[in-house]
Amino acid sequence: MRWLWIDRIINHEPNKRLVAIKNVSLAEEHLHDCIVDGQVVMPASLLIEGMAQTAGILVGTTSNFKEKVILAKITKASFDSDVTAGDTVRYDATIDRIDDAGAATSGTVDKRVAGGDAWERIGRIELMFSHIDNNMAGTEFPEHNFVFSDNFKMILDAAGLGNYVCNQDA
Repeated sequence: MRWLWIDRIINHEPNKRLVAIKNVSLAEEHLHDCIVDGQVVMPASLLIEGMAQTAGILVGTTSNFKEKVILAKITKASFDSDVTAGDTVRYDATIDRIDDAGAATSGTVDKRVAGGDAWERIGRIELMFSHIDNNMAGTEFPEHNFVFSDNFKMILDAAGLGNYVCNQDA
């Protein structure tokens, strides 16, 4: 993964649910090009990618990352509110269906209410993932799981999920 749109994993229920956090900062250069009504906002496409990374990690952990999991389809994505610099975003992903071909996931995007521990629901996203080793037989892919980068491994290690990738070649 070249860019990470999550900062840390805060909850993992194996084969069921994964929750990740993203702290949005003006230090992120991509935000400077997205201004709505005079305010810097995180583009919806990057919120979707944050959920895709969260749900993709969840799907990957079901097979200890032996399958190469890629986003196949954005089934549904809706947002009720913008995310601006200074906001904290929470991605809560669950597996709806999983088989040898891939997985269907759904999740919510929440934003921390300013000055507190409460969260406000701002979006819902449904995604489909493909296990490309099974679905693209005959296509040449690297033997190692190519989604891993050092930053990605650090996030998994910090969440106690490093054991899932200990035997992977990066």
